Amino acid sequence: MTDVKKFNGVTLAYLGDAVYEVFIREHLLSKNIVKVNELQHQAKHYVSAKAQASLITLMLDNDVLSEEEIRVYKNGRNAKKQTKAKNTSVVTYHMSTGFEAVFGYLDITGNKERVKELAQWCINEVESGAADDRQFK
Repeated sequence: MTDVKKFNGVTLAYLGDAVYEVFIREHLLSKNIVKVNELQHQAKHYVSAKAQASLITLMLDNDVLSEEEIRVYKNGRNAKKQTKAKNTSVVTYHMSTGFEAVFGYLDITGNKERVKELAQWCINEVESGAADDRQFK
């Protein structure tokens, strides 16, 4: 197992972005969506910064995350970033970075089952309409 303490929140988010994206892409392919444009259009409902900000808000409101996962989220959210938000507010961008940091942390610590559990929870929330990204800029 890798020593997770050597990674900052942005580094964990870098990994978490890829980990979460793979789950979403596999999910969309399992729905027999074969056109790349449609896959990309559908994916944004799950992986955009606005969608991730909505999902992390729901996770926090519904006590989905453990105390350790909340700590990782806050570290990712508050970490100094080298890049600027594109097409979204700084607050939304920071929240989505924290969201991705949780997935990166869980993956790098070998907690693959928890990654699957949270990814499936996110899928369910998006598909039920509970994750409303319209509240985020």
